[in-house]
Amino acid sequence: MTLSFPPGFLWGAASSAYQIEGATQEDGRTPSIWDTFCRTPGKVLAGDTGDVAIDHYHRFRDDIRLMAGLGLNAYRFSVSWSRVQPTGRGPAVQRGLDFYRALVDELLAHDIRPALTLYHWDLPQELEDAGGWPQRETAERFAEYAGIVADALGDRVDFWSTLNEPWCSAFLGYASGVHAPGRTGRVAPLRAAHHLNLAHGLAAQALRAVLPARARIAISLNPAVVRARTADPGDLAARRRIDALANRVFSGPLLRGAYPEDLLRDTAALTDWSFVRDGDLAAIRQPLDALGINYYTPSLVSAATGDRRPRHDGHGASEHSPWPGAEDVVFHRPPGDRTEMGWAVDPGGLYELLRHYSREAPGVPLLITENGAAYDDKPDADGVVHDPQRIAYLHSHLAAAHRALADGVDLRGYFLWSLWDNFEWSYGYSKRFGAVYVDYATQARIPKSSARWYARLARTGVLPAVQGPAAGRPAGGARRP
Repeated sequence: MTLSFPPGFLWGAASSAYQIEGATQEDGRTPSIWDTFCRTPGKVLAGDTGDVAIDHYHRFRDDIRLMAGLGLNAYRFSVSWSRVQPTGRGPAVQRGLDFYRALVDELLAHDIRPALTLYHWDLPQELEDAGGWPQRETAERFAEYAGIVADALGDRVDFWSTLNEPWCSAFLGYASGVHAPGRTGRVAPLRAAHHLNLAHGLAAQALRAVLPARARIAISLNPAVVRARTADPGDLAARRRIDALANRVFSGPLLRGAYPEDLLRDTAALTDWSFVRDGDLAAIRQPLDALGINYYTPSLVSAATGDRRPRHDGHGASEHSPWPGAEDVVFHRPPGDRTEMGWAVDPGGLYELLRHYSREAPGVPLLITENGAAYDDKPDADGVVHDPQRIAYLHSHLAAAHRALADGVDLRGYFLWSLWDNFEWSYGYSKRFGAVYVDYATQARIPKSSARWYARLARTGVLPAVQGPAAGRPAGGARRP
């Protein structure tokens, strides 16, 4: 059985600046929080950094030709704030903007639609030194930065996303400390979540003041599919508490202009939320032209037991919980196959999210802005990289997306995470999510079997059946260039 996607569906891939660009000290760029975090002993596996990454800054033209050869019609990338506005204040560095101008021009020359994300976790270090996302000023500076980028690229980019996964920025960055800036606390992450929400709202206003009417403004969330381990009232309460911290802390103000009452009650012993000022919620609730959904794996929770663990599985080891006010909730390993990240493979979770947000945001088109899997990919003796597990993962999740479409969800596109292997945050270069293998020593790009499989899908819009463990292995394989 084959499944056909509608004409005009976007078939893309996604990336982020710090994970691929390299050139961290070129053309006026100054350190971001990830540059600093990577140089803090013990924070990143093997002491890896994004200093070179996959050298996309110098190789972007070749990389875009590769995208075009694979039939992609959209590319989601992020702008490095500290490359464009090094201190997070003041005028732009034109050399930084020139890189993104050239990138966008090259995409358009190959009929690839640019989808720009303003922030993918790489806050300029000077803004962190001034307090970072727990401080209101950071949201105000972000709006100024948004206006700068829109003024430079608004004539050629028509899809804009303000933030990528603000949950990670707030709770992994300021609660558990497993992401930059590596701070730990219980109130700071809640303050950061609010100011990230506010940053989105202020940036959306700044974008609309500059961009032409055809521009579309979105945000990409990583909502959690939270399931209770049993129907016991304690487990159901645990699910509700995590749902509030993982999902509704963002969807509440973004979609309804209010923080959930149960979230405020759950965290009342930590803060009175007085950092939410009059007018903030109205500023946050800006009209959305699209909503991005990033999905990888579900969560399974229960009430506290003797085997409680104070961290979320899959978000890195830390003695500090990313769940302020819900530290006693226990996270369990869901059943089923696992990726190299240890994450359960569950395409049903993607279907649930698409159905849920279709109801939560009626009239707002949805995009899958990230979905993919890490596996231990290696070239064989002939330099061929076969990754049938990734093909099976993508097939099952795209089948779930098609099911949502058939059920009436207004889904407009899919962005594979990721096109290339790259720097995977605190895991360094140890995890490979790419459909294209990168030899980090030589920077050679080797399309894997999954890249060829995805290329056929992008060109035809037809999801074929997977037939056995060798599915997706093209004749002759994908060979080292």
